Amino acid sequence: MPMDPNWLPFHPAPSRPKFTLPAGAVDAHCHVFGPEHLFPFAPERKYTPCDASCDQLFALRDYLGFERNVVVQATCHGHDNSALLDALARSEGKARGVVSVPREVSDSELHAMHAAGVRGVRFNFVRRLVDFTPREVLFEIANRIAPLGWHVVVYFEAQDLPELWHFFTTLPTPVVVDHMGRPDISKRVDGPEFGLFLRLMQEHDNVWSKVSCPERLSLSGPPGYEDVVPLASTLVERFPDRVLWGTDWPHPNLKGHMPDDGKLVDYVPKIAPTAELQRKLLVDNPTRLYWGEGSGR
Repeated sequence: MPMDPNWLPFHPAPSRPKFTLPAGAVDAHCHVFGPEHLFPFAPERKYTPCDASCDQLFALRDYLGFERNVVVQATCHGHDNSALLDALARSEGKARGVVSVPREVSDSELHAMHAAGVRGVRFNFVRRLVDFTPREVLFEIANRIAPLGWHVVVYFEAQDLPELWHFFTTLPTPVVVDHMGRPDISKRVDGPEFGLFLRLMQEHDNVWSKVSCPERLSLSGPPGYEDVVPLASTLVERFPDRVLWGTDWPHPNLKGHMPDDGKLVDYVPKIAPTAELQRKLLVDNPTRLYWGEGSGR
């Protein structure tokens, strides 16, 4: 089946980054799509993307200078994690995964996924991308994965945080927030909306944030995404041991432009200006969460 007519495919020839990534750097948020002839997209999906194979992902990893990846299940594949698990199997130990699972997933399936390199489950609260899942179901899943040392990844939009606060703060696992909770960049860093997210991280030391995807949030646009820097740098500076960064390749559902992945890497030193902060963001934190103690190394 062809991709959606307005779909923007990933950049065909990204630039070589000027910023040299530290040794051991992890792209902690990326996806694989299909290929559809091998891994069909879910019938209930809200979009049909281009194919974006693990071979292409790993080639980009090497080109940009990363050593490892964290592959996050894409909503176009629903609860069928086959493409993701295939990517982990072919990564030679250089990838971990975050899956999407239904309530009826068996313990044996969870243990098999753990052995394959899965370390988290994603809960999506962006209604334009997925149908709503009752929170009691998600809470049940979270309690089942907690003994494995996994974490929960949550994707939501900033205006929904007040409604979701109680659920997030009662989860029995680490909670990793995708893309800073998608803040409204037109609002002040010290305003009430982003302030609520800062309070969430300040009061709950099991909450982490990905400071990725300026291309999704920026109003000023490429190549520098300068208007996102104050928010992301605030999180990196205030919570240096609980931040992650990833390319978000192949950048699903972007409408305005397709980012140059090399330029995205060059964005990193703007939000993590010192070598120590860069090492924590790109190496220490993802290594601890996905390959270190408590993650079943």
